[in-house]
Amino acid sequence: MSDQEFAVIETGGKQYKVSKGDVITVERIPGKHKEGSKIAFDKVLLFDSGKTTTVGDPYIKGAKVAGILEEEGRAKKVSIIRFKSKSRYFKKRGHRQPYAKVKIESLK
Repeated sequence: MSDQEFAVIETGGKQYKVSKGDVITVERIPGKHKEGSKIAFDKVLLFDSGKTTTVGDPYIKGAKVAGILEEEGRAKKVSIIRFKSKSRYFKKRGHRQPYAKVKIESLK
């Protein structure tokens, strides 16, 4: 096991294992943010310092993970097709999921 500390955070209904310096792609973050703005994740489920591990119930009180927004964008298009043979039924839709790239600065 390495001595590098890490945390497990929850955002956008998903969980991410992060450590200092990581760049993660998460769901769109609510609110207006510009590139370079600071973002704090307060839903920390687990924190490991390399020696001790703290597990939340469900979250750890007072724990925060700070990051900087690097980029907001939309992912590649996903095509959704519905087709039934011999009945002239064909529907095609497209969807581009918004995302945010965040660089993790500190774990507290």
